[in-house]
Amino acid sequence: MTYKDAGVDIDAGNEVVARIKPAIARTMRPEVLGGGIGGFGGLFDLSGKYREPVMVSGTDGVGTKLILAKQLGRHDTIGIDLVAMCVNDVLVQGAEPLFFLDYFATGKLDVATTVDVVGGIARGCEIAGCALIGGETAEMPDMYPPGEYDLAGFTVGAVEKAKLIDGRRVREGDVLIGIASSGPHSNGYSLIRRILARAGATRENGGLDLDLGGVTLADALMEPTRIYVKPVLELLGRHDIHAMAHVTGGALVEKIIRVVPEPLGLSIDTSSWPLPAVFDWLQREGNVPREEMWRTFNCGVGFVLMVAPDQAAAIGANLDRLGLAHWQIGQVTAAGSGDRLRIV
Repeated sequence: MTYKDAGVDIDAGNEVVARIKPAIARTMRPEVLGGGIGGFGGLFDLSGKYREPVMVSGTDGVGTKLILAKQLGRHDTIGIDLVAMCVNDVLVQGAEPLFFLDYFATGKLDVATTVDVVGGIARGCEIAGCALIGGETAEMPDMYPPGEYDLAGFTVGAVEKAKLIDGRRVREGDVLIGIASSGPHSNGYSLIRRILARAGATRENGGLDLDLGGVTLADALMEPTRIYVKPVLELLGRHDIHAMAHVTGGALVEKIIRVVPEPLGLSIDTSSWPLPAVFDWLQREGNVPREEMWRTFNCGVGFVLMVAPDQAAAIGANLDRLGLAHWQIGQVTAAGSGDRLRIV
């Protein structure tokens, strides 16, 4: 009996590595030592760029958006989601993502699917400017049903200690600038899938081909999570930003208030930006209460900056130049009785 007889195909794994090498090579940075992937550990030299670096780490997955990706047979962009969920998180502290590692687990390795997924991860790393420095492809018979796989990602970034953003400089009157999301990103998909089932929308019956103003429902739901790294790093080099938030699980209700020091609070005006068509459809078809929408979905705002009022116009002009839709969505408020977060 061989290892292949037991369900592990080493040759298939080697083929995956050979086919993804060109995509991974495009993510390399000068600080990567040892030629990138293939070693027992990834090597990255910090000495040339930072004087007093603080390392910032993050890890995440893409949740049950994976299930929809498998149902639609779209495996080439889910890796972008994986990278985005990690690098946007470390960006919140002002860190530049430096390198990324992925974990891909499956019961039986499908070479084409795996190459698509890892190719998406590499593309996400290119967009973020970080090196795909290593990873693990685990073929584990009997652990996963046929055709199933799972993903996890890990990133490490760095920021000069003096430039670390931790929210301590947030002040009453600071303006909240919301930067547009590309769609639901990678959150709320357990509810999304229930709404699709309730609406009877499937690939087979054409329900996912519904036109939402020039984009199909399927495309709107599978649009990769926006990676904010390069534009926000540019803003950090030009402007004084007091705090930032990546709007993910918990959405507007829980994520933004997390970076505001007590006893300060927030007031968010949800009429200050348009609700994208995909969220309007989800709310209507799922009969989702308004409060639940704000707690579950980003509702069109994927990243938030908190800045002094006299910085807001200049930051807005630079966001226009960078091609990112944005809105002033609220402000930091003084301490008061009751809830620190007010959404109107």
